[in-house]
Amino acid sequence: MTAISRRAFLAGGIAFFPYLYYQRVSVAVRRYRVPVHKLPPGFHGFTILHITDLHDKEFGERGEELLAILRRLSFDLVAVTGDLVLRTSPKLDAALDLIRGIGAFSKSPVFSVSGNHEWGAQMTPHVNAKLEHAGVRVLKNEAELLRRGKDRLWVVGVDDPVTGRADLAQAMSRTDAGVPRLLLAHAPHPFPQAVQAGVDLMLVGHTHGGQIRLPLIGAPYIPSMGYLPRWDYGLYRQGTCTMIVNGGLGESWFPIRINNPPEVALVTLLPTETTTGTQQQDVG
Repeated sequence: MTAISRRAFLAGGIAFFPYLYYQRVSVAVRRYRVPVHKLPPGFHGFTILHITDLHDKEFGERGEELLAILRRLSFDLVAVTGDLVLRTSPKLDAALDLIRGIGAFSKSPVFSVSGNHEWGAQMTPHVNAKLEHAGVRVLKNEAELLRRGKDRLWVVGVDDPVTGRADLAQAMSRTDAGVPRLLLAHAPHPFPQAVQAGVDLMLVGHTHGGQIRLPLIGAPYIPSMGYLPRWDYGLYRQGTCTMIVNGGLGESWFPIRINNPPEVALVTLLPTETTTGTQQQDVG
């Protein structure tokens, strides 16, 4: 190796570490516009802030750096889809700071479902109790009806699919096909069942987008989903059902993200005659 090539190699290696750091701490806001069949007028433009897989990660003191980004956003509902803690060293402080911080500037209702790390840490009842005390509606294979005047929207939540606790039939039992149904789940596993059940929009996490994403390939491997998984990141549509897989905010196995910064999603519901599209904006 020549002196020049050694210097270039060292310079590249040194530059790589700031890149890794930036990929872990910067936060992208991914925006989706989703057409929903029979969406009532009262919910045209209804926007959901989707947060997932925090894994006890802190974005500044008491989450202030992330909250500064969220304050600039406009949303009508907050959906939290599990893995707020890290199974190996479970702490809930970062998640509670984030929930309380959102509540300080937004009156939007907050709904959540549990993930496999809460169950793996044997903390699910404790986590749910703390979230409920903070004003979160925790959905455990059940549904809640939202109203805007005479217009309605179901918010459905299943328990963790990874550990086999999701019961979509039970969660959907009170809903009716004439009202759009938003499904919250920690992982993409129930997508085929959601399509069959007539779910309109499904918001999930779990995958972290693979944490490392390769060009043209995506995520090489995701726990509980295997190699080159079918649903690793982004928007998927089958029939009238749309699923959005959020890359999440934190990491689990190792604290690295490549080509895949932490993110939150803003999902706006539109009537079916509206053209759909996606747009990403990096903030922070």
